[in-house]
Amino acid sequence: MSGEAGAIDQAALAPYLEAHIPGFAGLSAIEKFKSGQSNPTYLLTAASGRYVLRAKPPGQLLKSAHQVDREFRVMRALAGTAVPVPRMLHLSGEDSPIGRMFYVMEYLDGRIFWDPSLPDVSGNEERAAIYDAMNATLAAMHDVDVDAVGLGDFGKPGSYFERQLTRWAGQYRASETETIADIDRLIAWLETHMPADDGRVSLVHGDYRLDNMMFAPGAPKVIAVLDWELSTLGHPFADLAYQCMQWRLPHASGFRGLGGVDRAAAGLPSEEAYVTDYCRRRGIEKIDNWTFFLAFAFFRLAAICQGVYRRALDGNASNPEKAKTYGQAVKLIAILAAELIGRKNSRKES
Repeated sequence: MSGEAGAIDQAALAPYLEAHIPGFAGLSAIEKFKSGQSNPTYLLTAASGRYVLRAKPPGQLLKSAHQVDREFRVMRALAGTAVPVPRMLHLSGEDSPIGRMFYVMEYLDGRIFWDPSLPDVSGNEERAAIYDAMNATLAAMHDVDVDAVGLGDFGKPGSYFERQLTRWAGQYRASETETIADIDRLIAWLETHMPADDGRVSLVHGDYRLDNMMFAPGAPKVIAVLDWELSTLGHPFADLAYQCMQWRLPHASGFRGLGGVDRAAAGLPSEEAYVTDYCRRRGIEKIDNWTFFLAFAFFRLAAICQGVYRRALDGNASNPEKAKTYGQAVKLIAILAAELIGRKNSRKES
Protein backbone atom coordinates (compact mmCIF):
# COMPACT_ATOMS: atom_id res chain seq x y z
CA MET A 1 0.00 0.00 0.00
CA SER A 2 1.22 3.48 -0.79
CA GLY A 3 0.06 6.96 -1.64
CA GLU A 4 -2.29 7.50 1.31
CA ALA A 5 -1.95 8.72 4.90
CA GLY A 6 -1.05 5.82 7.15
CA ALA A 7 -0.10 3.53 4.28
CA ILE A 8 1.72 0.36 5.33
CA ASP A 9 5.08 -0.58 3.84
CA GLN A 10 4.54 -4.22 2.89
CA ALA A 11 8.24 -4.89 2.32
CA ALA A 12 9.04 -3.73 5.86
CA LEU A 13 6.09 -5.49 7.52
CA ALA A 14 6.51 -8.95 5.96
CA PRO A 15 9.81 -9.99 7.58
CA TYR A 16 8.70 -8.56 10.92
CA LEU A 17 5.55 -10.70 10.96
CA GLU A 18 7.47 -13.78 9.86
CA ALA A 19 9.79 -13.27 12.82
CA HIS A 20 7.03 -12.67 15.38
CA ILE A 21 4.06 -14.86 14.38
CA PRO A 22 4.71 -18.62 14.27
CA GLY A 23 3.93 -20.03 10.83
CA PHE A 24 3.39 -16.68 9.16
CA ALA A 25 4.84 -16.66 5.64
CA GLY A 26 4.50 -15.04 2.24
CA LEU A 27 2.67 -11.74 2.80
CA SER A 28 1.22 -10.87 -0.61
CA ALA A 29 -1.41 -8.17 -0.07
CA ILE A 30 -2.59 -5.56 2.44
CA GLU A 31 -6.12 -4.24 2.03
CA LYS A 32 -7.65 -1.59 4.27
CA PHE A 33 -11.19 -2.23 5.47
CA LYS A 34 -13.49 0.70 4.69
CA SER A 35 -15.29 0.43 8.01
CA GLY A 36 -13.88 1.80 11.23
CA GLN A 37 -13.22 5.43 12.09
CA SER A 38 -10.96 5.12 15.11
CA ASN A 39 -8.29 2.50 14.51
CA PRO A 40 -7.58 1.62 10.85
CA THR A 41 -7.92 -2.10 10.18
CA TYR A 42 -6.37 -4.15 7.38
CA LEU A 43 -6.81 -7.57 5.82
CA LEU A 44 -3.48 -9.33 5.36
CA THR A 45 -3.29 -12.03 2.72
CA ALA A 46 -0.32 -14.39 2.96
CA ALA A 47 0.71 -17.82 1.77
CA SER A 48 0.01 -19.04 5.32
CA GLY A 49 -3.55 -17.69 5.36
CA ARG A 50 -5.49 -14.51 6.05
CA TYR A 51 -5.05 -12.29 9.08
CA VAL A 52 -6.36 -8.98 10.42
CA LEU A 53 -4.07 -6.13 11.47
CA ARG A 54 -5.44 -3.26 13.57
CA ALA A 55 -3.28 -0.20 14.17
CA LYS A 56 -3.26 3.18 15.80
CA PRO A 57 -3.99 5.97 13.31
CA PRO A 58 -1.13 8.21 12.22
CA GLY A 59 -0.65 11.76 13.42
CA GLN A 60 -1.17 13.58 16.73
CA LEU A 61 -3.63 11.67 18.93
CA LEU A 62 -5.70 12.55 21.97
CA LYS A 63 -4.34 11.27 25.25
CA SER A 64 -5.82 7.88 26.27
CA ALA A 65 -7.36 7.32 22.81
CA HIS A 66 -6.62 4.55 20.27
CA GLN A 67 -5.17 2.12 22.78
CA VAL A 68 -4.87 -0.95 20.59
CA ASP A 69 -2.79 -2.61 23.32
CA ARG A 70 -5.88 -2.62 25.55
CA GLU A 71 -7.90 -4.25 22.78
CA PHE A 72 -5.25 -6.92 22.42
CA ARG A 73 -5.07 -7.55 26.15
CA VAL A 74 -8.79 -7.90 26.75
CA MET A 75 -9.41 -10.22 23.78
CA ARG A 76 -6.46 -12.40 24.76
CA ALA A 77 -7.83 -12.57 28.31
CA LEU A 78 -11.32 -13.56 27.12
CA ALA A 79 -10.07 -16.57 25.14
CA GLY A 80 -11.84 -19.63 26.54
CA THR A 81 -14.66 -17.70 28.24
CA ALA A 82 -18.32 -17.53 27.16
CA VAL A 83 -17.50 -14.31 25.27
CA PRO A 84 -16.35 -15.20 21.72
CA VAL A 85 -13.30 -13.31 20.46
CA PRO A 86 -10.73 -13.83 17.69
CA ARG A 87 -7.39 -15.44 18.58
CA MET A 88 -4.72 -12.85 19.28
CA LEU A 89 -1.40 -13.47 17.49
CA HIS A 90 0.94 -10.52 18.12
CA LEU A 91 1.14 -7.04 19.64
CA SER A 92 3.87 -4.69 18.42
CA GLY A 93 5.51 -1.79 20.21
CA GLU A 94 5.33 1.86 19.18
CA ASP A 95 8.60 1.32 17.27
CA SER A 96 7.00 -1.13 14.86
CA PRO A 97 7.91 -1.37 11.16
CA ILE A 98 4.83 0.69 10.28
CA GLY A 99 5.75 3.47 12.72
CA ARG A 100 2.86 2.94 15.14
CA MET A 101 1.54 0.27 17.46
CA PHE A 102 -0.58 -2.52 15.98
CA TYR A 103 -1.76 -6.03 16.69
CA VAL A 104 -2.53 -9.02 14.49
CA MET A 105 -5.39 -11.44 15.08
CA GLU A 106 -6.90 -14.38 13.26
CA TYR A 107 -9.28 -13.76 10.37
CA LEU A 108 -12.78 -15.11 10.92
CA ASP A 109 -15.31 -15.86 8.22
CA GLY A 110 -18.72 -14.67 9.31
CA ARG A 111 -21.51 -12.15 8.90
CA ILE A 112 -21.47 -8.55 10.09
CA PHE A 113 -24.83 -6.81 10.05
CA TRP A 114 -24.36 -3.10 9.33
CA ASP A 115 -28.07 -2.31 9.39
CA PRO A 116 -29.72 -3.08 12.77
CA SER A 117 -33.12 -3.55 11.11
CA LEU A 118 -31.62 -6.67 9.47
CA PRO A 119 -33.23 -6.25 6.03
CA ASP A 120 -31.05 -9.00 4.53
CA VAL A 121 -32.11 -11.61 7.08
CA SER A 122 -34.73 -13.97 5.73
CA GLY A 123 -37.39 -13.91 8.44
CA ASN A 124 -38.61 -12.58 11.76
CA GLU A 125 -37.61 -15.71 13.64
CA GLU A 126 -33.94 -15.34 12.72
CA ARG A 127 -33.99 -11.58 13.37
CA ALA A 128 -35.34 -12.21 16.86
CA ALA A 129 -32.72 -14.93 17.42
CA ILE A 130 -29.89 -12.58 16.36
CA TYR A 131 -30.98 -9.96 18.89
CA ASP A 132 -31.39 -12.63 21.56
CA ALA A 133 -27.87 -13.91 20.89
CA MET A 134 -26.55 -10.35 21.15
CA ASN A 135 -28.38 -9.95 24.47
CA ALA A 136 -27.05 -13.25 25.83
CA THR A 137 -23.50 -12.33 24.84
CA LEU A 138 -23.78 -8.98 26.64
CA ALA A 139 -25.01 -10.68 29.79
CA ALA A 140 -22.19 -13.25 29.54
CA MET A 141 -19.61 -10.49 29.19
CA HIS A 142 -20.88 -8.76 32.31
CA ASP A 143 -20.75 -12.08 34.19
CA VAL A 144 -17.04 -12.65 33.42
CA ASP A 145 -14.92 -13.01 36.57
CA VAL A 146 -12.40 -10.31 35.75
CA ASP A 147 -9.95 -11.43 38.43
CA ALA A 148 -9.98 -15.00 37.14
CA VAL A 149 -9.09 -13.92 33.59
CA GLY A 150 -6.40 -11.47 34.66
CA LEU A 151 -8.34 -8.25 34.15
CA GLY A 152 -8.77 -7.24 37.77
CA ASP A 153 -6.64 -4.14 37.15
CA PHE A 154 -8.18 -3.26 33.78
CA GLY A 155 -9.96 -0.20 35.21
CA LYS A 156 -10.43 1.78 38.38
CA PRO A 157 -13.02 0.51 40.88
CA GLY A 158 -16.07 2.58 41.85
CA SER A 159 -17.56 5.91 40.73
CA TYR A 160 -17.58 4.79 37.10
CA PHE A 161 -20.03 7.35 35.76
CA GLU A 162 -18.38 10.23 37.59
CA ARG A 163 -14.99 9.30 36.14
CA GLN A 164 -16.40 8.67 32.67
CA LEU A 165 -18.26 11.98 32.62
CA THR A 166 -15.06 13.79 33.57
CA ARG A 167 -13.11 11.91 30.90
CA TRP A 168 -15.56 12.39 28.05
CA ALA A 169 -16.31 15.99 28.93
CA GLY A 170 -12.57 16.57 28.71
CA GLN A 171 -12.32 14.74 25.41
CA TYR A 172 -15.27 16.70 24.06
CA ARG A 173 -13.80 20.04 25.09
CA ALA A 174 -10.43 19.08 23.59
CA SER A 175 -12.15 18.35 20.25
CA GLU A 176 -14.80 21.09 20.36
CA THR A 177 -15.13 23.09 17.14
CA GLU A 178 -18.18 25.20 17.99
CA THR A 179 -20.53 25.82 20.90
CA ILE A 180 -23.59 23.55 20.94
CA ALA A 181 -25.98 24.72 23.65
CA ASP A 182 -27.79 21.38 23.97
CA ILE A 183 -24.48 19.62 24.66
CA ASP A 184 -23.59 22.17 27.34
CA ARG A 185 -27.00 21.64 28.97
CA LEU A 186 -26.60 17.88 28.73
CA ILE A 187 -23.25 17.95 30.53
CA ALA A 188 -24.76 20.11 33.27
CA TRP A 189 -27.79 17.80 33.60
CA LEU A 190 -25.59 14.73 33.92
CA GLU A 191 -23.55 16.40 36.64
CA THR A 192 -26.66 17.24 38.69
CA HIS A 193 -28.44 13.90 38.14
CA MET A 194 -25.50 11.58 38.88
CA PRO A 195 -26.87 8.50 40.73
CA ALA A 196 -25.12 7.12 43.78
CA ASP A 197 -22.61 4.36 43.02
CA ASP A 198 -24.35 1.00 43.56
CA GLY A 199 -21.13 -1.04 43.60
CA ARG A 200 -21.74 -2.93 40.36
CA VAL A 201 -18.48 -3.54 38.47
CA SER A 202 -17.91 -5.67 35.39
CA LEU A 203 -15.97 -5.76 32.18
CA VAL A 204 -17.65 -3.28 29.83
CA HIS A 205 -17.13 -3.20 26.09
CA GLY A 206 -17.74 0.50 25.58
CA ASP A 207 -19.10 0.29 22.03
CA TYR A 208 -21.45 -2.69 22.20
CA ARG A 209 -23.67 -2.73 19.13
CA LEU A 210 -24.70 -5.10 16.36
CA ASP A 211 -22.04 -4.11 13.82
CA ASN A 212 -19.23 -4.68 16.32
CA MET A 213 -19.85 -8.39 16.38
CA MET A 214 -19.63 -11.21 13.89
CA PHE A 215 -22.21 -13.97 13.46
CA ALA A 216 -21.80 -17.47 12.08
CA PRO A 217 -22.39 -17.72 8.31
CA GLY A 218 -25.49 -19.89 8.63
CA ALA A 219 -26.80 -19.43 12.17
CA PRO A 220 -27.80 -16.65 14.60
CA LYS A 221 -24.73 -17.35 16.72
CA VAL A 222 -22.16 -14.74 17.78
CA ILE A 223 -18.66 -15.94 16.84
CA ALA A 224 -16.73 -12.79 17.75
CA VAL A 225 -17.17 -9.53 19.63
CA LEU A 226 -14.90 -6.92 18.02
CA ASP A 227 -13.61 -3.37 18.55
CA TRP A 228 -12.67 -3.38 22.24
CA GLU A 229 -10.79 -0.07 22.18
CA LEU A 230 -13.09 1.56 24.74
CA SER A 231 -13.31 -1.44 27.06
CA THR A 232 -12.58 -1.10 30.75
CA LEU A 233 -13.91 -2.13 34.14
CA GLY A 234 -17.05 -0.19 34.82
CA HIS A 235 -20.78 -0.25 35.29
CA PRO A 236 -22.61 -2.86 33.19
CA PHE A 237 -25.63 -0.60 32.66
CA ALA A 238 -23.40 1.72 30.60
CA ASP A 239 -23.14 -1.00 27.93
CA LEU A 240 -26.84 -1.83 28.13
CA ALA A 241 -27.91 1.80 27.79
CA TYR A 242 -25.47 2.40 24.94
CA GLN A 243 -26.99 -0.56 23.12
CA CYS A 244 -30.55 0.60 23.81
CA MET A 245 -29.69 4.08 22.57
CA GLN A 246 -29.73 2.47 19.12
CA TRP A 247 -33.48 2.02 19.48
CA ARG A 248 -33.76 5.83 19.64
CA LEU A 249 -31.26 6.91 16.99
CA PRO A 250 -32.96 7.51 13.63
CA HIS A 251 -32.66 4.78 11.03
CA ALA A 252 -32.63 7.29 8.19
CA SER A 253 -29.23 8.69 9.17
CA GLY A 254 -25.60 7.72 9.32
CA PHE A 255 -26.31 6.06 12.67
CA ARG A 256 -28.73 3.55 11.18
CA GLY A 257 -30.51 3.20 14.48
CA LEU A 258 -33.93 1.65 14.96
CA GLY A 259 -35.81 4.94 15.34
CA GLY A 260 -38.68 5.00 12.85
CA VAL A 261 -38.43 1.26 12.15
CA ASP A 262 -41.56 -0.87 12.70
CA ARG A 263 -39.75 -3.21 15.06
CA ALA A 264 -42.70 -5.46 15.82
CA ALA A 265 -43.33 -6.07 12.12
CA ALA A 266 -39.65 -6.94 11.62
CA GLY A 267 -39.53 -9.34 14.57
CA LEU A 268 -37.19 -7.09 16.57
CA PRO A 269 -37.55 -6.68 20.33
CA SER A 270 -38.69 -3.46 21.94
CA GLU A 271 -36.26 -1.60 24.18
CA GLU A 272 -38.27 -2.68 27.22
CA ALA A 273 -38.25 -6.35 26.18
CA TYR A 274 -34.50 -6.25 25.50
CA VAL A 275 -33.81 -4.78 28.94
CA THR A 276 -36.13 -7.32 30.56
CA ASP A 277 -34.31 -10.24 28.91
CA TYR A 278 -30.95 -8.86 30.02
CA CYS A 279 -32.18 -8.47 33.61
CA ARG A 280 -33.56 -12.01 33.61
CA ARG A 281 -30.25 -13.40 32.43
CA ARG A 282 -28.34 -11.53 35.13
CA GLY A 283 -30.81 -11.96 37.98
CA ILE A 284 -31.62 -8.24 38.24
CA GLU A 285 -35.07 -7.17 39.41
CA LYS A 286 -35.18 -3.74 37.76
CA ILE A 287 -33.05 -0.81 36.63
CA ASP A 288 -33.58 2.58 38.25
CA ASN A 289 -32.24 5.87 36.83
CA TRP A 290 -32.67 4.57 33.29
CA THR A 291 -32.97 8.07 31.85
CA PHE A 292 -29.57 9.00 33.31
CA PHE A 293 -27.89 5.94 31.79
CA LEU A 294 -29.40 6.69 28.38
CA ALA A 295 -28.51 10.40 28.61
CA PHE A 296 -24.93 9.49 29.49
CA ALA A 297 -24.81 7.14 26.48
CA PHE A 298 -25.94 9.97 24.20
CA PHE A 299 -23.30 12.34 25.56
CA ARG A 300 -20.53 9.79 25.29
CA LEU A 301 -21.48 9.10 21.66
CA ALA A 302 -21.49 12.83 20.98
CA ALA A 303 -17.98 13.12 22.43
CA ILE A 304 -16.76 10.21 20.29
CA CYS A 305 -18.27 11.70 17.13
CA GLN A 306 -16.82 15.10 17.93
CA GLY A 307 -13.39 13.50 18.22
CA VAL A 308 -13.78 11.83 14.81
CA TYR A 309 -14.89 15.13 13.29
CA ARG A 310 -11.94 16.99 14.77
CA ARG A 311 -9.53 14.35 13.43
CA ALA A 312 -11.08 14.84 9.99
CA LEU A 313 -10.48 18.57 10.17
CA ASP A 314 -6.92 17.89 11.32
CA GLY A 315 -6.36 15.37 8.50
CA ASN A 316 -5.95 12.30 10.74
CA ALA A 317 -9.25 10.43 10.25
CA SER A 318 -9.23 6.82 9.03
CA ASN A 319 -12.02 7.62 6.55
CA PRO A 320 -11.82 11.43 6.06
CA GLU A 321 -14.88 11.99 3.87
CA LYS A 322 -17.19 10.00 6.13
CA ALA A 323 -15.63 11.55 9.22
CA LYS A 324 -16.61 15.06 8.13
CA THR A 325 -20.29 14.09 8.43
CA TYR A 326 -19.79 13.49 12.14
CA GLY A 327 -20.00 17.20 12.86
CA GLN A 328 -23.69 17.16 11.94
CA ALA A 329 -24.14 13.91 13.84
CA VAL A 330 -23.10 15.61 17.07
CA LYS A 331 -25.88 18.15 16.63
CA LEU A 332 -28.43 15.40 15.99
CA ILE A 333 -27.35 13.55 19.14
CA ALA A 334 -27.66 16.79 21.10
CA ILE A 335 -31.27 17.22 19.96
CA LEU A 336 -32.21 13.64 20.89
CA ALA A 337 -30.57 13.95 24.29
CA ALA A 338 -32.34 17.25 24.95
CA GLU A 339 -35.68 15.55 24.23
CA LEU A 340 -34.77 12.71 26.57
CA ILE A 341 -33.79 14.79 29.61
CA GLY A 342 -36.66 17.19 28.97
CA ARG A 343 -39.07 14.56 30.24
CA LYS A 344 -40.24 15.31 33.75
CA ASN A 345 -40.12 11.76 35.09
CA SER A 346 -37.13 9.45 34.92
CA ARG A 347 -38.03 6.21 33.22
CA LYS A 348 -37.60 2.87 34.93
CA GLU A 349 -37.20 -0.48 33.20
CA SER A 350 -37.56 -3.90 34.68
